[in-house]
Amino acid sequence: PLEPLWGYEKEDNPSVVARKIDAALAAGVNVFIYDWYWYGGRPFLENALNNGFLKAPNNSRMRFYIMWANHFVTPLWNNKVAGEAKNKRLWSPFVSLEEFKTVLVPRWLSQYFSKPNYYKIGNKPVVSIFQIWNFIGGMGGLENAREAIKFLDAECRKAGFAGVHIQPTVYYVGKGNKPPYTLPNKPNCTIAEIFEYLGIDNITVYNWPSLDKIVDGKPYRQWGENSFAKFGDMQKDYGAQFFPNVTIGWDNNSRYPKGARQPVIVPNAKDYEHFLRRAKAWADANIPAPLPKLITINAWNEWTEGNILEPDRKSGYDFLNATARVFGGSGQAR
Repeated sequence: PLEPLWGYEKEDNPSVVARKIDAALAAGVNVFIYDWYWYGGRPFLENALNNGFLKAPNNSRMRFYIMWANHFVTPLWNNKVAGEAKNKRLWSPFVSLEEFKTVLVPRWLSQYFSKPNYYKIGNKPVVSIFQIWNFIGGMGGLENAREAIKFLDAECRKAGFAGVHIQPTVYYVGKGNKPPYTLPNKPNCTIAEIFEYLGIDNITVYNWPSLDKIVDGKPYRQWGENSFAKFGDMQKDYGAQFFPNVTIGWDNNSRYPKGARQPVIVPNAKDYEHFLRRAKAWADANIPAPLPKLITINAWNEWTEGNILEPDRKSGYDFLNATARVFGGSGQAR
């Protein structure tokens, strides 16, 4: 198992996060995307952002935005559970239109969007939505989902912004796949038409498993090449600007009991740097002005999925320094 080089630290500690900010900036990373959760009418795991990042003495140097991680909670976190039991739904991520308007939107505006270092595109606060279909389902359908986005956009304008910038993380659908929802009076609509109806600004993927299947022993280089080959299809199928992603390996065995081994893809810093350069070239060639050349990396510290940019005891600062070589950081992450 990979272990943090800095030891196991509490992410709601401003001093701990201050070191992470300095290390990320030294590697050329200038935006943190924080998972944001809401279950059963309550916030969940907000303290890493609210008490850690936003109270770090150097947080103003780093921009940030939220990804509403609106997935069902299952026993995936429980490494005593395996098999079909892993899929049991414990908490629902569904949020009604009323709750969205009266609770989530005011919370986002007051706690996050109002911060000067909240990440914006064209003076529009960026909100990433992890599961767009769960968002629609919780709202009760496409019409309410569209109203929710229009409401958020209007509230952002009232607050002095140019609107809101919605950025779902999506997955490769392939040919012939139909969306789980259909537009009013158009049962054979495409995903691109749904996204246009909702007013989606751009898309990205959370990680490469959204693009290419995880197969045990698959070379990291092959996994990356397979994923990159689908970037153009993603933009076409969803009808929205695609922002490229680079993913650092895969290993979620820490979520499973011994004897229930899961497939692993082992990264290396050399190939990771190769894909960073590929992503940069793709962004330069395919993202038109005035949009930013935004590239997401999965992940800063997803230890339970084997996606770690933070230094670990196996690779040290190799991945951070590779990032610095591509994106102009100082490389002085220590």
